Amino acid sequence: MRTFTLFLLILFCANSWGKTAVIDSILADSAIHLRVMLNEVLISSYKEKKNLGEIPASVSLLSIHNLNTNNIVDLKEISAYIPNLYFPDYGSKLTSPVYIRGIGSKINSPSVGLYVDGVPFFDKSVFDFDMNDVNRIEVLRGPQGTLYGRNTMGGIINVYTKNPLDYQGVNYRQLLGNYGQTQFSGSYYGKTSDKFGYSVSAKYKHNNGFFKNDYTGSDADDLNLVSGRAKLIWKSDCGLETNFFANYEYTDQGGYPYGLIDPETGKIGHVNYNDYSSYRQGVLTSGLTFDYDFEHFQVKSVTGYQNLDDRQAIDQDFTTASLYFVTQKQQQHQFSQEFEMRSKGNGRYSWLNGLFGFYQMSDRSVLVATTLKEYDEPNYGIAFYHQSTVKDLLIKNLSMTLGLRFDYEKAKQDYTSSKVADGQKTQVTHLNDGKNFTQVTPKLSLQYQFDPRNMIYATTTKGYKTGGFNTTFSADNERTFSPEYSWNYEVGNRFSVLNNRIYGDLALFYIDWKHQQISHPLATGKGSLLANAGKSYSKGVELTLNGRVTNALNLQLSYGYTEAKFRTYVNGDADYSGNYIPYVPNQTLMLGGDYTLNLNSRCIDRLCFSAQYTGTGKHYFNDDNSVKQGFYGVLNGKVSASKKFLTVDLWIKNATSREYMAFYLSSLGNNFAQKGKPLTFGTTISLTL
Repeated sequence: MRTFTLFLLILFCANSWGKTAVIDSILADSAIHLRVMLNEVLISSYKEKKNLGEIPASVSLLSIHNLNTNNIVDLKEISAYIPNLYFPDYGSKLTSPVYIRGIGSKINSPSVGLYVDGVPFFDKSVFDFDMNDVNRIEVLRGPQGTLYGRNTMGGIINVYTKNPLDYQGVNYRQLLGNYGQTQFSGSYYGKTSDKFGYSVSAKYKHNNGFFKNDYTGSDADDLNLVSGRAKLIWKSDCGLETNFFANYEYTDQGGYPYGLIDPETGKIGHVNYNDYSSYRQGVLTSGLTFDYDFEHFQVKSVTGYQNLDDRQAIDQDFTTASLYFVTQKQQQHQFSQEFEMRSKGNGRYSWLNGLFGFYQMSDRSVLVATTLKEYDEPNYGIAFYHQSTVKDLLIKNLSMTLGLRFDYEKAKQDYTSSKVADGQKTQVTHLNDGKNFTQVTPKLSLQYQFDPRNMIYATTTKGYKTGGFNTTFSADNERTFSPEYSWNYEVGNRFSVLNNRIYGDLALFYIDWKHQQISHPLATGKGSLLANAGKSYSKGVELTLNGRVTNALNLQLSYGYTEAKFRTYVNGDADYSGNYIPYVPNQTLMLGGDYTLNLNSRCIDRLCFSAQYTGTGKHYFNDDNSVKQGFYGVLNGKVSASKKFLTVDLWIKNATSREYMAFYLSSLGNNFAQKGKPLTFGTTISLTL
């Protein structure tokens, strides 16, 4: 309690100093206003109708300026710029886990939510999508279950694409780099009036792969991707706003560039297995949104649909012998519907009511030699939620927010195992079960708002993730896993000082975790399953700083520290209590900056230099903490030259060729790992007409 009180006192003093900052000099320069103040004028999320500086949570925003300056081209790359966010590269889009503050899931359903233009993505296989047409990304850390529901124990990532009412014209982008990296993308944004806008875009992406397979002599992880997107926005005179979007992305990639690890030196060997492994994925996502303004409240409806059709073919022994080749196919349909009603105005009391429902149907088949396993897994659920905020509680500028959500979910699994011979199936096993889950998730937060740019807050939130069924198991007691629960305690400060030349966020958090869902390999070495640990905890700190040193020079710092451990976790004869939770870096770091020269010469109007150093702290890859990757850093940079509608970029990533272990796994008694991506470089040409 003393530490908590002292921390709040320090934050109060810091904000009292920052409150005296004068911003007129910044607002007078519109160019600086767009670049430096962008974080404070954008709405934080479609759930919270507040400026970023007024959200009582640890929030990070990557604007379109940040995405372009830092050369972020896919969602996995944002993890280097967000404190305590870890989005590793595990060999293919099928395996795309996300971790925030130590909370994540390597297999099965994610523990971090993803929304694109208000539509939820439920399966982490679709998380690693291409970044075409993205306008901004917001990351809210800590449990967000009260407003967002299932699979948001770690936090939420909100992605927003460009609005054709705000952007008009033709954009063309072309990228060429080493390892055969090639990208072509084009888009058109138009509007017939201030009330109707439309956009269409398309993209092609290719690379030869970053790793060779010694056995086949060919590239192990080549990639081809095509995508297309359309968006319509219409605003009526009566207060109705309608948004519709549809996006399709097809990926065909080689994958799983895993090599044997030398047990004594830890050195990762070359990729060397006999069967080409691949992953193909087609994803169709669409959303329809209606907003209507009444006199005293607003109503919103969001309808979402997503179809995932994929195929994985993998040499799962990863050796030159023909031991264990697996083919998995999946067809998934997801429907979601959400209704919201919220108060209008800026009075002392504001409220939000919501109703959410979903239906998810997954058909999956796994073929191993002559054994065919088929899974029919329909899930559906419904939720009701409410949030109230009272301003000027007891004293001026003190606000309290209370939230409550009720979730009901039904999970089913129809499992059949058959032997396949001469084109005929013979059923061996058939199991059909269902499980019901209900949960209430409350939230309480207090915040003191010194001014629109300075505040302190304290938040207590319950996190929850439903249980379910494993798709690999060797005994009946391994078929299912139970829900996991957490209580998240957080205090934080959002501040702005020195005439807003320095602004940022500071947060401390502690997570008390029960029945954590942990993935571990089967005793046979053929696959992994989820089981529940007893108790765990995660605690740490997050800091972001943005500084405008001069009108031309901007600096950024992002730092996160996490200590995540098992309190009690016994798996068979093994006791992992006191060990670090796998896949959780103890530190994340980003140091970056950009410097802009306004030349206004015959050839170049503007020249921009940017560089970022991103660090990932020590983390373990297994429950017994016998395999780890120490701290490593990666240096990236870019030089951009602009003339009117033309921009030419020269960029480099992992400039020092830093080697590190990106992934580790154990299969059939052997230990394998994947190296991180090597040095890459190239050029990007952009046209905006």
